[in-house]
Amino acid sequence: MKRAVLGATMLGGAGVGVMRWLSSRQTKVRTEREAGRWLMVTINRRPEEVVPDGRLPEPLARLGETIEVQVREAPGDRGTELGARPVAPMAGGMNEVMARLGGEDPRQMVRRALRESKCLIETGEVLRGDEVTMTRPVPGGTLADLASHRAGGGVRP
Repeated sequence: MKRAVLGATMLGGAGVGVMRWLSSRQTKVRTEREAGRWLMVTINRRPEEVVPDGRLPEPLARLGETIEVQVREAPGDRGTELGARPVAPMAGGMNEVMARLGGEDPRQMVRRALRESKCLIETGEVLRGDEVTMTRPVPGGTLADLASHRAGGGVRP
């Protein structure tokens, strides 16, 4: 019992420390170098197959004018590099953290669209992981559920 209380106190203290650290940071717009970083995937297809007649894959086309897209041959004749990045600058600090936790971070949306595009082009369908099902609540089960739910938006392509 004492260990459980101690563990909860330590986790709570860590959360407070993180929140204090975040609130002490100045909210600023990221520099052009940070905000302009491209997210890339390598697709095992020729550029003509990736963007036929200049049409973007459907997941990227859904994002419309909110992203910039780059298509080029991958080095060593290894397919095509497909890259994208959000056009709008992203705010830092607490606003960024809240957007990421809420699944509204533009970089997460671009990352997901790139991953889905790669799957569609290479396999013809968007591959999804199996749902994790738990028959009974277990300690840490809520954290496991949260992690598996968030993994779809946070895993790099």
